Amino acid sequence: MTKSKISLTSWGNYPASPAYLIRPERYQELFPKADSLIARGLGRSYGDAALNADRTVLLMERFNRFLSFDEKKGLLRAEAGVSLAEILEVFAPRGWFLPVTPGTKYVTLGGAFAADIHGKNHHVDGTFGQHVHEIELILANGTSKRCSPNENANLFWASAGGMGLTGIIAEMTLQLIPIQSAYIAVHQEAAKNLDHALALLEDKGCDDKYSVAWIDCLATGPEFGRSIVMNGHHASLEELSNLKIKNPLQMPSPKQHSIPCFVPSWILNPWSIQVFNSLYYKTQSHKKASFITDCQSYFYPLDAIGNWNRLYGKRGFIQYQFVVPKRNSREGLQKILHELTQSRKASFLAVLKRFGPENQGMLSFPREGFTLALDIPLGDPNLFDFLDRLDELVLKYEGRVYLAKDARLKPAAFRAMYPRYPQWQRIKSQIDPQDRFSSDLSRRLQLGGNHD
Repeated sequence: MTKSKISLTSWGNYPASPAYLIRPERYQELFPKADSLIARGLGRSYGDAALNADRTVLLMERFNRFLSFDEKKGLLRAEAGVSLAEILEVFAPRGWFLPVTPGTKYVTLGGAFAADIHGKNHHVDGTFGQHVHEIELILANGTSKRCSPNENANLFWASAGGMGLTGIIAEMTLQLIPIQSAYIAVHQEAAKNLDHALALLEDKGCDDKYSVAWIDCLATGPEFGRSIVMNGHHASLEELSNLKIKNPLQMPSPKQHSIPCFVPSWILNPWSIQVFNSLYYKTQSHKKASFITDCQSYFYPLDAIGNWNRLYGKRGFIQYQFVVPKRNSREGLQKILHELTQSRKASFLAVLKRFGPENQGMLSFPREGFTLALDIPLGDPNLFDFLDRLDELVLKYEGRVYLAKDARLKPAAFRAMYPRYPQWQRIKSQIDPQDRFSSDLSRRLQLGGNHD
Protein backbone atom coordinates (compact mmCIF):
# COMPACT_ATOMS: atom_id res chain seq x y z
CA MET A 1 0.00 0.00 0.00
CA THR A 2 1.62 3.24 -1.17
CA LYS A 3 1.23 6.71 0.31
CA SER A 4 1.20 9.87 -1.79
CA LYS A 5 0.56 13.51 -1.00
CA ILE A 6 -2.00 15.36 -3.08
CA SER A 7 -4.32 18.34 -2.77
CA LEU A 8 -7.89 17.25 -2.05
CA THR A 9 -11.09 19.21 -2.20
CA SER A 10 -14.76 18.67 -1.54
CA TRP A 11 -17.47 18.41 -4.20
CA GLY A 12 -17.99 22.15 -3.91
CA ASN A 13 -14.31 22.66 -4.85
CA TYR A 14 -13.87 24.46 -1.54
CA PRO A 15 -11.81 24.19 0.58
CA ALA A 16 -8.63 22.58 -0.79
CA SER A 17 -6.37 20.67 1.57
CA PRO A 18 -3.13 18.70 0.99
CA ALA A 19 -3.12 15.22 2.51
CA TYR A 20 -1.28 11.90 2.42
CA LEU A 21 -3.49 9.38 0.63
CA ILE A 22 -3.65 5.65 1.35
CA ARG A 23 -5.86 3.31 -0.69
CA PRO A 24 -6.43 -0.08 1.04
CA GLU A 25 -7.51 -3.11 -0.98
CA ARG A 26 -7.49 -5.83 1.68
CA TYR A 27 -8.86 -5.96 5.20
CA GLN A 28 -5.44 -6.12 6.83
CA GLU A 29 -4.54 -2.84 5.13
CA LEU A 30 -7.60 -1.06 6.41
CA PHE A 31 -5.99 0.43 9.51
CA PRO A 32 -2.65 2.13 8.72
CA LYS A 33 -0.30 3.44 11.37
CA ALA A 34 -0.98 7.17 11.44
CA ASP A 35 -1.35 9.73 14.19
CA SER A 36 -4.30 11.31 12.43
CA LEU A 37 -6.53 9.85 9.73
CA ILE A 38 -10.01 10.10 8.27
CA ALA A 39 -11.81 7.71 5.90
CA ARG A 40 -13.04 9.12 2.59
CA GLY A 41 -15.55 7.61 0.18
CA LEU A 42 -16.27 9.15 -3.22
CA GLY A 43 -15.72 12.75 -2.15
CA ARG A 44 -19.32 13.93 -2.54
CA SER A 45 -19.58 15.78 0.77
CA TYR A 46 -19.55 19.52 0.22
CA GLY A 47 -17.44 20.69 3.14
CA ASP A 48 -14.24 19.62 4.90
CA ALA A 49 -15.45 16.44 6.63
CA ALA A 50 -13.27 14.17 4.42
CA LEU A 51 -10.22 16.47 4.34
CA ASN A 52 -7.26 16.15 6.70
CA ALA A 53 -4.62 18.81 6.06
CA ASP A 54 -1.03 17.43 6.00
CA ARG A 55 -2.27 14.22 7.58
CA THR A 56 -3.62 10.88 6.33
CA VAL A 57 -6.77 10.28 4.29
CA LEU A 58 -7.90 6.68 3.81
CA LEU A 59 -9.53 6.16 0.40
CA MET A 60 -12.23 3.51 0.68
CA GLU A 61 -13.47 3.06 -2.89
CA ARG A 62 -11.61 -0.25 -3.45
CA PHE A 63 -13.02 -1.74 -0.26
CA ASN A 64 -16.18 -2.42 -2.23
CA ARG A 65 -17.20 -6.06 -2.19
CA PHE A 66 -20.68 -7.49 -1.66
CA LEU A 67 -20.45 -10.09 1.10
CA SER A 68 -23.92 -11.65 1.30
CA PHE A 69 -27.56 -11.04 0.42
CA ASP A 70 -30.72 -12.51 1.88
CA GLU A 71 -33.09 -12.58 -1.12
CA LYS A 72 -36.14 -13.20 1.07
CA LYS A 73 -35.52 -10.45 3.61
CA GLY A 74 -33.63 -7.96 1.43
CA LEU A 75 -30.69 -7.81 3.83
CA LEU A 76 -27.43 -6.79 2.15
CA ARG A 77 -24.06 -7.19 3.84
CA ALA A 78 -21.27 -5.32 2.08
CA GLU A 79 -17.99 -3.53 2.59
CA ALA A 80 -18.21 0.16 3.36
CA GLY A 81 -16.70 1.30 0.06
CA VAL A 82 -19.62 -0.08 -1.97
CA SER A 83 -21.47 2.80 -3.63
CA LEU A 84 -25.21 3.31 -3.82
CA ALA A 85 -24.82 3.22 -7.61
CA GLU A 86 -23.33 -0.29 -7.43
CA ILE A 87 -26.19 -1.46 -5.18
CA LEU A 88 -28.80 -0.12 -7.60
CA GLU A 89 -27.06 -1.67 -10.60
CA VAL A 90 -27.09 -5.13 -9.04
CA PHE A 91 -30.25 -5.19 -6.93
CA ALA A 92 -32.82 -2.93 -8.61
CA PRO A 93 -33.26 -5.46 -11.46
CA ARG A 94 -33.92 -8.06 -8.74
CA GLY A 95 -36.70 -5.96 -7.20
CA TRP A 96 -34.87 -4.18 -4.38
CA PHE A 97 -34.16 -0.48 -3.81
CA LEU A 98 -32.36 1.71 -1.30
CA PRO A 99 -34.40 2.54 1.83
CA VAL A 100 -33.06 6.11 1.79
CA THR A 101 -31.14 7.87 -0.95
CA PRO A 102 -29.73 11.39 -1.31
CA GLY A 103 -29.61 13.42 -4.52
CA THR A 104 -26.64 11.47 -5.88
CA LYS A 105 -26.02 7.73 -6.10
CA TYR A 106 -22.24 8.25 -6.03
CA VAL A 107 -22.00 7.86 -2.26
CA THR A 108 -20.45 4.95 -0.37
CA LEU A 109 -22.23 2.99 2.35
CA GLY A 110 -19.68 4.20 4.89
CA GLY A 111 -20.15 7.82 3.88
CA ALA A 112 -23.93 7.48 3.90
CA PHE A 113 -23.85 6.19 7.47
CA ALA A 114 -21.17 8.61 8.71
CA ALA A 115 -23.29 11.54 7.49
CA ASP A 116 -26.55 9.75 8.37
CA ILE A 117 -27.92 10.94 5.05
CA HIS A 118 -31.56 11.69 4.40
CA GLY A 119 -33.72 11.70 1.29
CA LYS A 120 -37.08 12.83 -0.01
CA ASN A 121 -38.75 10.28 2.28
CA HIS A 122 -37.46 11.37 5.68
CA HIS A 123 -40.94 12.38 6.82
CA VAL A 124 -41.97 8.74 6.21
CA ASP A 125 -38.87 6.57 6.68
CA GLY A 126 -36.28 8.59 8.62
CA THR A 127 -32.55 8.59 7.89
CA PHE A 128 -30.20 6.06 6.34
CA GLY A 129 -28.92 4.97 9.74
CA GLN A 130 -32.38 3.86 10.80
CA HIS A 131 -32.25 1.12 8.13
CA VAL A 132 -28.79 -0.19 9.04
CA HIS A 133 -28.90 -3.43 11.01
CA GLU A 134 -25.22 -3.55 11.91
CA ILE A 135 -21.82 -2.03 11.22
CA GLU A 136 -18.31 -3.24 11.87
CA LEU A 137 -16.31 -0.34 13.29
CA ILE A 138 -12.51 -0.33 13.55
CA LEU A 139 -11.50 1.70 16.59
CA ALA A 140 -8.47 3.85 17.33
CA ASN A 141 -6.70 0.97 19.13
CA GLY A 142 -6.99 -1.24 16.04
CA THR A 143 -9.71 -3.53 17.38
CA SER A 144 -13.08 -3.88 15.72
CA LYS A 145 -16.57 -3.84 17.20
CA ARG A 146 -19.93 -4.95 15.87
CA CYS A 147 -22.40 -2.16 16.53
CA SER A 148 -26.15 -2.09 16.05
CA PRO A 149 -29.19 -0.49 17.67
CA ASN A 150 -29.15 -3.47 20.05
CA GLU A 151 -25.40 -4.11 20.53
CA ASN A 152 -23.00 -1.32 21.46
CA ALA A 153 -25.93 0.97 20.72
CA ASN A 154 -24.30 4.15 22.03
CA LEU A 155 -21.36 3.65 19.70
CA PHE A 156 -23.71 2.88 16.82
CA TRP A 157 -25.63 6.15 17.30
CA ALA A 158 -22.44 8.14 17.90
CA SER A 159 -21.21 6.88 14.52
CA ALA A 160 -24.49 7.59 12.67
CA GLY A 161 -23.86 11.21 11.73
CA GLY A 162 -20.49 11.16 13.50
CA MET A 163 -18.68 12.20 10.31
CA GLY A 164 -16.18 9.32 10.49
CA LEU A 165 -14.69 10.51 13.78
CA THR A 166 -15.50 7.43 15.87
CA GLY A 167 -13.63 4.95 13.66
CA ILE A 168 -13.43 3.30 10.26
CA ILE A 169 -16.66 1.72 9.08
CA ALA A 170 -15.43 -1.53 7.53
CA GLU A 171 -18.69 -3.23 6.58
CA MET A 172 -22.42 -2.88 6.98
CA THR A 173 -25.69 -4.79 6.88
CA LEU A 174 -28.41 -2.72 5.20
CA GLN A 175 -32.12 -3.37 4.82
CA LEU A 176 -33.25 -2.84 1.22
CA ILE A 177 -36.90 -2.28 0.28
CA PRO A 178 -38.94 -4.25 -2.30
CA ILE A 179 -40.13 -2.54 -5.49
CA GLN A 180 -42.23 -3.68 -8.44
CA SER A 181 -40.58 -1.30 -10.89
CA ALA A 182 -37.72 1.13 -11.35
CA TYR A 183 -40.19 3.93 -12.03
CA ILE A 184 -41.77 6.63 -9.90
CA ALA A 185 -45.40 7.77 -10.07
CA VAL A 186 -45.20 11.53 -9.58
CA HIS A 187 -47.74 14.22 -8.83
CA GLN A 188 -46.41 17.73 -9.47
CA GLU A 189 -47.99 21.04 -8.57
CA ALA A 190 -46.87 24.67 -8.77
CA ALA A 191 -47.01 26.63 -5.51
CA LYS A 192 -47.62 30.34 -6.00
CA ASN A 193 -45.69 31.36 -2.87
CA LEU A 194 -43.99 30.02 0.27
CA ASP A 195 -47.19 29.57 2.27
CA HIS A 196 -48.71 27.60 -0.59
CA ALA A 197 -45.58 25.41 -0.85
CA LEU A 198 -45.57 24.61 2.87
CA ALA A 199 -49.29 23.84 2.74
CA LEU A 200 -48.79 21.43 -0.17
CA LEU A 201 -45.90 19.68 1.58
CA GLU A 202 -48.05 19.18 4.69
CA ASP A 203 -51.30 18.35 2.90
CA LYS A 204 -52.14 14.73 3.72
CA GLY A 205 -54.18 14.53 0.55
CA CYS A 206 -51.10 15.29 -1.57
CA ASP A 207 -48.50 13.55 0.59
CA ASP A 208 -46.61 10.50 -0.63
CA LYS A 209 -43.53 8.44 0.19
CA TYR A 210 -41.20 10.90 -1.52
CA SER A 211 -41.74 14.64 -1.23
CA VAL A 212 -39.63 17.60 -2.36
CA ALA A 213 -39.93 21.15 -3.66
CA TRP A 214 -37.73 23.29 -5.85
CA ILE A 215 -37.99 26.87 -4.61
CA ASP A 216 -37.23 30.17 -6.34
CA CYS A 217 -35.04 32.12 -3.90
CA LEU A 218 -35.14 35.31 -5.96
CA ALA A 219 -38.90 35.73 -6.35
CA THR A 220 -40.35 38.70 -4.46
CA GLY A 221 -43.72 40.26 -3.73
CA PRO A 222 -46.79 38.01 -4.07
CA GLU A 223 -44.60 35.28 -5.63
CA PHE A 224 -42.12 35.22 -2.73
CA GLY A 225 -41.05 31.58 -2.23
CA ARG A 226 -42.86 30.23 -5.29
CA SER A 227 -42.07 26.56 -5.79
CA ILE A 228 -42.60 23.39 -7.76
CA VAL A 229 -43.73 20.64 -5.37
CA MET A 230 -43.28 16.98 -6.33
CA ASN A 231 -44.69 13.96 -4.52
CA GLY A 232 -44.09 10.40 -5.65
CA HIS A 233 -43.87 6.70 -4.89
CA HIS A 234 -42.47 3.58 -6.54
CA ALA A 235 -44.83 2.78 -9.39
CA SER A 236 -46.70 -0.51 -9.23
CA LEU A 237 -47.09 -2.81 -12.23
CA GLU A 238 -50.72 -1.76 -12.41
CA GLU A 239 -49.71 1.90 -12.70
CA LEU A 240 -47.41 0.97 -15.58
CA SER A 241 -49.97 -1.17 -17.40
CA ASN A 242 -50.73 1.47 -20.05
CA LEU A 243 -47.05 2.04 -20.84
CA LYS A 244 -45.02 -0.15 -23.16
CA ILE A 245 -42.21 -1.06 -20.77
CA LYS A 246 -40.68 -4.46 -21.47
CA ASN A 247 -38.69 -4.75 -18.25
CA PRO A 248 -40.16 -2.60 -15.45
CA LEU A 249 -37.25 -3.32 -13.09
CA GLN A 250 -34.54 -2.29 -15.52
CA MET A 251 -33.28 1.18 -14.67
CA PRO A 252 -32.90 3.19 -17.89
CA SER A 253 -29.45 4.63 -18.49
CA PRO A 254 -29.75 8.40 -18.75
CA LYS A 255 -27.96 10.25 -21.50
CA GLN A 256 -24.60 11.30 -20.12
CA HIS A 257 -23.33 14.82 -20.53
CA SER A 258 -20.25 16.32 -18.95
CA ILE A 259 -18.93 19.76 -18.12
CA PRO A 260 -15.44 19.59 -19.70
CA CYS A 261 -13.94 22.55 -17.85
CA PHE A 262 -14.69 25.12 -15.18
CA VAL A 263 -17.31 27.63 -16.30
CA PRO A 264 -16.29 31.30 -15.90
CA SER A 265 -17.64 32.43 -12.54
CA TRP A 266 -19.23 35.60 -13.94
CA ILE A 267 -21.81 33.52 -15.84
CA LEU A 268 -23.59 32.58 -12.60
CA ASN A 269 -24.86 35.90 -11.30
CA PRO A 270 -28.18 37.10 -9.81
CA TRP A 271 -29.48 38.14 -13.23
CA SER A 272 -28.72 34.85 -15.01
CA ILE A 273 -30.05 32.81 -12.09
CA GLN A 274 -33.23 34.91 -11.99
CA VAL A 275 -33.76 34.26 -15.70
CA PHE A 276 -33.22 30.52 -15.16
CA ASN A 277 -35.60 30.45 -12.19
CA SER A 278 -38.32 32.28 -14.09
CA LEU A 279 -38.05 29.97 -17.10
CA TYR A 280 -37.94 26.85 -14.94
CA TYR A 281 -40.99 27.86 -12.90
CA LYS A 282 -42.94 28.75 -16.03
CA THR A 283 -42.16 25.52 -17.90
CA GLN A 284 -42.72 23.26 -14.88
CA SER A 285 -45.97 25.04 -13.98
CA HIS A 286 -47.45 23.86 -17.28
CA LYS A 287 -46.16 20.31 -16.98
CA LYS A 288 -48.66 17.48 -16.67
CA ALA A 289 -49.68 17.18 -13.01
CA SER A 290 -49.36 13.39 -12.76
CA PHE A 291 -46.86 11.35 -14.72
CA ILE A 292 -44.46 8.38 -14.60
CA THR A 293 -40.71 8.90 -14.65
CA ASP A 294 -37.72 6.65 -14.07
CA CYS A 295 -35.88 6.48 -10.75
CA GLN A 296 -32.72 8.02 -12.17
CA SER A 297 -34.51 11.16 -13.34
CA TYR A 298 -36.48 11.55 -10.12
CA PHE A 299 -33.74 10.91 -7.56
CA TYR A 300 -30.50 11.75 -9.41
CA PRO A 301 -31.07 14.37 -12.13
CA LEU A 302 -27.62 15.91 -11.67
CA ASP A 303 -25.83 12.55 -11.91
CA ALA A 304 -26.55 12.70 -15.65
CA ILE A 305 -24.18 15.68 -15.85
CA GLY A 306 -20.59 14.69 -15.21
CA ASN A 307 -18.58 17.22 -13.17
CA TRP A 308 -21.61 19.48 -12.76
CA ASN A 309 -19.79 21.18 -9.88
CA ARG A 310 -17.64 22.92 -12.51
CA LEU A 311 -20.65 25.09 -13.34
CA TYR A 312 -19.70 27.24 -10.36
CA GLY A 313 -16.21 28.03 -11.63
CA LYS A 314 -12.78 27.43 -10.14
CA ARG A 315 -13.64 29.27 -6.94
CA GLY A 316 -16.31 26.69 -6.23
CA PHE A 317 -19.44 27.05 -4.14
CA ILE A 318 -20.84 26.63 -0.68
CA GLN A 319 -23.85 24.44 -0.05
CA TYR A 320 -25.72 25.79 2.92
CA GLN A 321 -28.37 23.45 4.33
CA PHE A 322 -30.31 24.05 7.49
CA VAL A 323 -33.42 22.72 9.23
CA VAL A 324 -35.86 24.64 11.40
CA PRO A 325 -38.37 22.84 13.63
CA LYS A 326 -41.99 22.63 12.59
CA ARG A 327 -43.27 25.15 15.14
CA ASN A 328 -40.93 27.80 13.74
CA SER A 329 -40.86 26.71 10.11
CA ARG A 330 -43.04 29.36 8.48
CA GLU A 331 -41.53 32.34 10.28
CA GLY A 332 -37.98 30.99 10.12
CA LEU A 333 -38.05 30.14 6.42
CA GLN A 334 -39.74 33.41 5.59
CA LYS A 335 -37.08 35.41 7.42
CA ILE A 336 -34.13 33.48 5.98
CA LEU A 337 -35.51 33.57 2.44
CA HIS A 338 -36.11 37.29 2.82
CA GLU A 339 -32.42 37.72 3.73
CA LEU A 340 -31.45 35.74 0.62
CA THR A 341 -33.66 37.69 -1.77
CA GLN A 342 -32.53 41.01 -0.32
CA SER A 343 -28.85 40.06 -0.53
CA ARG A 344 -29.14 38.77 -4.12
CA LYS A 345 -26.92 35.87 -3.10
CA ALA A 346 -28.77 33.58 -5.41
CA SER A 347 -29.06 29.83 -5.69
CA PHE A 348 -30.69 28.15 -8.68
CA LEU A 349 -30.47 24.79 -6.88
CA ALA A 350 -32.66 25.42 -3.85
CA VAL A 351 -34.44 22.38 -2.42
CA LEU A 352 -37.09 22.39 0.28
CA LYS A 353 -38.06 19.17 2.08
CA ARG A 354 -40.12 18.12 5.06
CA PHE A 355 -38.49 16.16 7.88
CA GLY A 356 -40.05 13.74 10.32
CA PRO A 357 -38.92 13.16 13.93
CA GLU A 358 -35.20 13.08 14.74
CA ASN A 359 -33.53 9.79 15.64
CA GLN A 360 -31.04 8.73 18.31
CA GLY A 361 -27.98 9.86 16.33
CA MET A 362 -26.18 12.35 18.56
CA LEU A 363 -24.87 14.40 15.65
CA SER A 364 -27.53 13.43 13.13
CA PHE A 365 -28.85 16.47 11.27
CA PRO A 366 -32.59 15.97 10.62
CA ARG A 367 -35.25 16.99 13.10
CA GLU A 368 -38.98 17.40 12.59
CA GLY A 369 -39.61 20.47 10.49
CA PHE A 370 -38.45 21.82 7.14
CA THR A 371 -35.00 21.86 5.57
CA LEU A 372 -33.70 24.13 2.83
CA ALA A 373 -30.51 23.44 0.83
CA LEU A 374 -28.83 26.23 -1.14
CA ASP A 375 -25.88 26.23 -3.56
CA ILE A 376 -24.19 29.64 -3.37
CA PRO A 377 -21.22 30.50 -5.65
CA LEU A 378 -18.04 31.68 -3.95
CA GLY A 379 -16.56 34.99 -4.95
CA ASP A 380 -18.38 37.55 -2.83
CA PRO A 381 -15.90 38.63 -0.10
CA ASN A 382 -18.82 39.21 2.27
CA LEU A 383 -20.38 35.77 1.78
CA PHE A 384 -19.08 34.18 4.98
CA ASP A 385 -20.21 37.16 7.08
CA PHE A 386 -23.63 36.81 5.46
CA LEU A 387 -23.74 33.08 6.26
CA ASP A 388 -22.77 33.85 9.85
CA ARG A 389 -25.89 36.03 10.01
CA LEU A 390 -27.93 33.17 8.61
CA ASP A 391 -26.46 30.93 11.34
CA GLU A 392 -27.77 33.41 13.91
CA LEU A 393 -31.23 33.22 12.37
CA VAL A 394 -31.13 29.42 12.24
CA LEU A 395 -30.25 29.42 15.95
CA LYS A 396 -32.96 31.96 16.72
CA TYR A 397 -35.49 29.56 15.25
CA GLU A 398 -33.93 26.56 17.06
CA GLY A 399 -32.52 24.96 13.92
CA ARG A 400 -29.19 23.53 12.85
CA VAL A 401 -26.81 23.33 9.88
CA TYR A 402 -25.90 20.04 8.13
CA LEU A 403 -22.28 19.05 8.88
CA ALA A 404 -21.86 17.01 5.68
CA LYS A 405 -22.36 20.21 3.67
CA ASP A 406 -20.62 22.66 5.98
CA ALA A 407 -17.24 24.29 5.44
CA ARG A 408 -17.35 27.38 7.68
CA LEU A 409 -19.60 26.98 10.76
CA LYS A 410 -18.05 28.24 14.00
CA PRO A 411 -17.59 26.07 17.14
CA ALA A 412 -19.95 28.07 19.35
CA ALA A 413 -22.73 27.94 16.77
CA PHE A 414 -22.20 24.20 16.31
CA ARG A 415 -22.52 23.51 20.03
CA ALA A 416 -25.71 25.55 20.25
CA MET A 417 -27.19 23.73 17.23
CA TYR A 418 -26.31 20.21 18.42
CA PRO A 419 -27.33 19.92 22.09
CA ARG A 420 -26.47 16.19 22.18
CA TYR A 421 -22.82 16.93 21.36
CA PRO A 422 -21.64 16.48 25.01
CA GLN A 423 -22.99 12.91 24.94
CA TRP A 424 -21.14 12.26 21.66
CA GLN A 425 -17.96 13.85 23.00
CA ARG A 426 -17.94 11.59 26.07
CA ILE A 427 -18.06 8.50 23.85
CA LYS A 428 -15.39 9.92 21.54
CA SER A 429 -13.06 10.63 24.48
CA GLN A 430 -13.47 7.05 25.73
CA ILE A 431 -12.79 5.26 22.43
CA ASP A 432 -10.34 7.76 20.87
CA PRO A 433 -8.76 9.93 23.58
CA GLN A 434 -5.86 10.93 21.32
CA ASP A 435 -8.16 12.10 18.52
CA ARG A 436 -6.59 9.68 16.09
CA PHE A 437 -9.65 9.98 13.88
CA SER A 438 -9.69 13.65 12.96
CA SER A 439 -10.37 15.91 10.00
CA ASP A 440 -10.33 19.53 8.97
CA LEU A 441 -13.96 19.66 10.11
CA SER A 442 -13.19 18.24 13.56
CA ARG A 443 -10.36 20.73 14.15
CA ARG A 444 -12.41 23.68 12.86
CA LEU A 445 -15.34 22.80 15.13
CA GLN A 446 -13.08 21.65 17.98
CA LEU A 447 -14.62 18.20 18.15
CA GLY A 448 -13.08 15.19 19.78
CA GLY A 449 -11.79 13.67 22.96
CA ASN A 450 -9.41 16.53 23.79
CA HIS A 451 -11.94 19.33 23.57
CA ASP A 452 -14.36 20.43 26.24
